[in-house]
Amino acid sequence: MRINFWAGEKVRLRAVEPTDAGIFFKYLSDYDDESDRFCDEIHFPSSHAAMVERVESFSKSRPNNDEFMWIIENQQGITVGCINTFNCSKRAGTFKYGLGITREFWGSGYAKDAIKIILRYYFRELRYQKVTVYIYSFNERSMKLHESLGFKHEGRIRRAVYTNGNHYDEVIYGMTCEEFDEIYKKEELF
Repeated sequence: MRINFWAGEKVRLRAVEPTDAGIFFKYLSDYDDESDRFCDEIHFPSSHAAMVERVESFSKSRPNNDEFMWIIENQQGITVGCINTFNCSKRAGTFKYGLGITREFWGSGYAKDAIKIILRYYFRELRYQKVTVYIYSFNERSMKLHESLGFKHEGRIRRAVYTNGNHYDEVIYGMTCEEFDEIYKKEELF
């Protein structure tokens, strides 16, 4: 039986479409300070026209050095967030990713499912051997999520982030392809 590789138990990943500009604009407009800081920092507001231009560019882009952005949709086809890969090194076999889930969908298991899809693809199809994520020390939800997925705490970069008038640490988590295969046994795809 053949399955959709880009679908998990709760979500499916798809490419960014030009029509997603409204979703991104609403997402950024509805962001509260806490959500914005989890991603990186509070940004200047963006116009709808600028967002349309940016999303159109995303929708036309091809993966560059295995770096890509996906829209995360739940089983009902509702956009719940996005996930992107970056700093992909084919030579070393390492990559990083970032994700954002709209606040109203936090705690639904969507982030966990999307991460597992990305890990399965990068480890089992593209032959990457290690993933690393950097999480700000005040984002306890993300640290717990990654620990529940089987990521290992690898270190801490002290005072690497400045937001809300304070310096915070970046906490580093990682997983190897062997650790992934041990936790998530290779399933039959065909």
